[in-house]
Parts: sequence; C-alpha cells; structure tokens
Amino acid sequence: MQELSLYQKLEEYSQSDYYPFHMPGHKRRLSGQLPDELFAMDITEIDGFDNLHQPEGIIQRAQQKAAELYGADETFYLVGGSTSGILSAVSAAVPEGGRLLMDRRSHRSVYHAAYIRNLEISYLYSDMLQDCHMCEAVGPETVEAAISPPHPSENPEGALDGAQGPLPDAVLITSPTYEGRLADVKRIAEFVHRKGIPLIVDEAHGAHLGFYRGFAMNSCQAGADLVIHSVHKTLPAMTQTALLHVNGDLIDRERLRRYLRIYQSSSPSYVLMASIENALDQVRQNRDVLFGRFSCSWRKMMEELSSCRYLQFLPYECNRQDIGKLVIIVRKTCLSGPQLYDILLKEYHLQPEMASTDYVLAMFTIGDTEEGFQRMTKALLEIDRSLDGCLLRGSGTENAGATGAVLRLRTACKIAVAWDGLRKLLPIRLCPGKIAGDFINLYPPGIPLTVPGEIYTEEMIKYIQDCYQSGLKVQGIVPKENELYLQTVEIAGERKGGV
Repeated sequence: MQELSLYQKLEEYSQSDYYPFHMPGHKRRLSGQLPDELFAMDITEIDGFDNLHQPEGIIQRAQQKAAELYGADETFYLVGGSTSGILSAVSAAVPEGGRLLMDRRSHRSVYHAAYIRNLEISYLYSDMLQDCHMCEAVGPETVEAAISPPHPSENPEGALDGAQGPLPDAVLITSPTYEGRLADVKRIAEFVHRKGIPLIVDEAHGAHLGFYRGFAMNSCQAGADLVIHSVHKTLPAMTQTALLHVNGDLIDRERLRRYLRIYQSSSPSYVLMASIENALDQVRQNRDVLFGRFSCSWRKMMEELSSCRYLQFLPYECNRQDIGKLVIIVRKTCLSGPQLYDILLKEYHLQPEMASTDYVLAMFTIGDTEEGFQRMTKALLEIDRSLDGCLLRGSGTENAGATGAVLRLRTACKIAVAWDGLRKLLPIRLCPGKIAGDFINLYPPGIPLTVPGEIYTEEMIKYIQDCYQSGLKVQGIVPKENELYLQTVEIAGERKGGV
C-alpha cells in the first residue's frame, strides 16, 4: 500500500468523524471569511501525525525525501522561514562569544544571530558590478584573503586579516544574492574545510538550484555544511516555509536540533509542512517539464528584451547569474528605479519584487504563466520605446548608489553592546561620528546599511538621506518635524577600530 503524503493524510482526517477535543480553537469548523478547507486541515500534534521536534513517522519520512532530493545528509523542515534556519545554523556552528566571518550583505537574521550569541564578527566585502550599483556574490579569493594572512611572518598568531583575531568558528556567505548573483560555493567550501572551518550558505533564494540542466548546483552538492533554503521564494510553497540541510561532521547535530526547538514554534503548522512536501513532490515528479517550460519562457523573454535601447538587463549565466531574477537597469535612462517600479505597478498592474536607485528586480519561477512572461515583456518594450528623446538621468545619487551596498564603517563595539545600550534619538545631521544604536536597512531585501555598534560617517548619512528622498523604503529611521532622526548610543571606553 502506497504511503500517504502529509497533505493526503490531513485531507483524509478532515473528512473523518473524529471529533477534536484538542487545539486549535477553531475546532476545524469555524472559519469565518477564510476557506473552510484551510481550517479543516489545521491540526496540532495528534496521534498518527508525528511531531516536527521529534519526528519518527510521516514527518521523518518527508524530511528524508527532502534530503535525498537536495543531496544532503540530513534535512529539517522549517515553518518559521529561513530566519529560523539561519538563527539555528549560526547558533549551532559558533559558540557563544565566538567568531563569525560573514558576508557584509547578509540578511538581518544573521546579525540577529550574532546579537543573540554575542559574537565577534568580521566581514567579507564583495565587488560591485560595473553596469549598475549592485554587489557581486562573495568570491573565493575574498574568503581566502580574509582567513589567510598575506605573509605568515606578519601574523604569527594566525590572526584574521592580519589584525582581527584568530580563525573564525564559521564562515557564512549568501548565494544566490537577492539579485541572483552566484558564488563559487564549491571552491569556498574546499578552502574553509582545509582550515577545519564549517561553511554556512544562506541559499534562501536558491531552493530551485541543481534541479535542471544548465542550472548551477545547489550548495549541498557543492559541499557546504549548513544550507538554508526558502522553499516559498522560488518553489510553489506557502509563505514561511523553508528547509535547513546539514552535511559532514563539522556540525554537532544534537546541538543543531536543540536550537531548532528553541527558534521554532512548539506548535508547528501542519498546513505549512504539507505545503513544503507538496512543492518538493512537484519538483521530484515533474522537474523536467516544469523547469523546461520555465527555462524556455525565460530565454524567449530575454531574447525579446535584448532589443531594448535604453533599459539594460543582467544576462543569465549558469554559474554567475541565477535564472528567474530579472534585474532591470535604468542607468542609461531618465528614470530612477523607484520611478520604473511605479510605472510597472500603476500603469501595467505588474508588481515587481523591489526597487533600488538604479534598478528594479522582478522574480520569475516555475509558478509563472506564459501570460505573465508576455505581459512583462510587452510592458518593458513599450517603456523602452517611450524613452526616445528622454534626457539621461542626472548623477545626483550616483555616489550613494555606488557606495551604499559596500560602504565600510568602523566598528566601535559588538552588536549586543550597542543594541542593548542607552540609546539617544538624534537629528540625522548630528549623527556623523556617532555610534549607531539600531539597524538601518532598505526593505526589501532586509540587508543592513548600518549595524548597531558601527560609526556613522558623512558618506553613509548622505546615502541614507538619498535613499529616503528617492522613495525607497528605509527602515530604522524616524521622520518627524520635517527632519530625519537616527538612534545613537554612547559606549563607555569605546573601541573605535576594525571593520
């Protein structure tokens, strides 16, 4: 007899005559304005449905199938998004007060893990693309330079970067980046493993990698120790669904399980877990058809858009640029990123993912229809034709765009010290030279521009102001009385050194 999937078992149970004298309180019947079917399958840990925090049955089998699909030693379902996976991965890999070498453009959840664990952090900075103000993924050479000193004689105690302390307890990179840039994970993993260091890859935007010819391999296949995937970002799963994969013997598995129990709800949603299994089953059973159709539609769209005279696009390259991330560059137009975003949204009813000063990002997955590809293609071709005779946009925000993603700020103290310190709200014009007391980031994507404990500079202050005035969504600032305010903190005996 064929085993039922989690969804099939939930559906079967919802149609049975078992009466629920248990949580949740809607008792599988009081749904209000929401679909009855959704509530009918929303249960808690009852007999026959296993337990996410100690799986022995149907959830255990589903996780094992996920591990086989991705080429991982072991895989864990996440119902708290990739955030819960990143918090668990960092906590398991790095001891309290330990050292983490991390991508400076990491998601804010990585910084939250550093705060919770009171970590010493050092940063990996990536290069900028020439055609737009956007960062590449971290390169192997950058990781090697950060870990191996240029000359052993200059660093007798094995200090990081020759001045930042001993070897890190773990290295964390992001690949693909939010805009789809891919790192050479295999080379990075091989290097850090020679040093005995585990590699964590935030691959939230790469749950589809490794599933079709011409796609880059996923980070489990490339040898990373801990890999986090947001199933909902690029596969057909519900929001908040994710996976955490573990490989090799550099990570204490029991310690990892402990943190998964801490950072995830003790009442995980069975509907969300069924959504993960359903998405992976679709990939397992129909990957060639689904990804083949997707790849064909993508290539056709990119070929048609190549006729644009003003709008530019990052080309798809198997190991450099991920498929599905349409980066629309406006540097050779009279438009800003937010302006193009508004045109697509208001005039064409196309909702992009995000806008930056110099580009707009639109995401495509196997869930997109041919109509979706055609509507975006038609809109961009029309917009490009409308730009004839339009004066080139001024370079007023050029410096801000160029430096904002990679601007290096000096660090005065740990994140935990600054974030827990006595904070003071100051007008932004008075903030240069002050210590940041809170995160400031553009959302999306949630990558911090400034981190608590870093020292504001004139350049960064100008960038924050430019982003706000350009209409970008800046979190962490306080607008009031026609002026912007920022949180600052004063630290006794502050150490104003390091990056």
